[in-house]
Amino acid sequence: MRAEIDRVGLKLGMWLFLYSEIILFGGLFVLYAAYFHKHPESFAVGGKELNRVIGAMNTVVLLISSFTVAASITAIQKGSRKLTIGLLGFSIFCGFIFLVNKYFEWGAKIHHDIYPNSETLVNGEPGLNIFFGLYYVITGLHGLHVIIGMVLLSISLVLMLVGKIDGESFSMLDNSGLYWHLVDLIWIFVFPLFYLVL
Repeated sequence: MRAEIDRVGLKLGMWLFLYSEIILFGGLFVLYAAYFHKHPESFAVGGKELNRVIGAMNTVVLLISSFTVAASITAIQKGSRKLTIGLLGFSIFCGFIFLVNKYFEWGAKIHHDIYPNSETLVNGEPGLNIFFGLYYVITGLHGLHVIIGMVLLSISLVLMLVGKIDGESFSMLDNSGLYWHLVDLIWIFVFPLFYLVL
């Protein structure tokens, strides 16, 4: 009974934490909407500068990883330890792919002098500088959350390997999975706002 209460308490604590994260990104999305209303043409031009293929690839990668994280939780509940380890390892690998794609995307933009307050943007339309300022802040913050999510999943994987997580005690994995789903959900909003803006 005590273990059940602890598990419920841990999950409730994670949900409250996730709510604060939603508030953080929600505020940034409201800021985006306010500036988009003021500079719609510049935002559309900025969106065309982004690589939609990489953005779409990252969306697919995160959606697949979200599925494998959920499947890992189901697998541990059914007592399939090896499958859980494999699914977690694959999910962490997906996060790595996402970050590598983002590294190359950011690198290409910076190489072409497209970053906040660069000479190209300062001498261009003010809305374009704002668009890329928001792009770097929001995608950078999201990337940080991807790294945190990978760390949490890695800790869960290590705990699984040493036998601390099993079918009866998997709160760490469950909460790490919730965090990872939030990371995916945020990207579902980021992708159309920046890459598909018209």
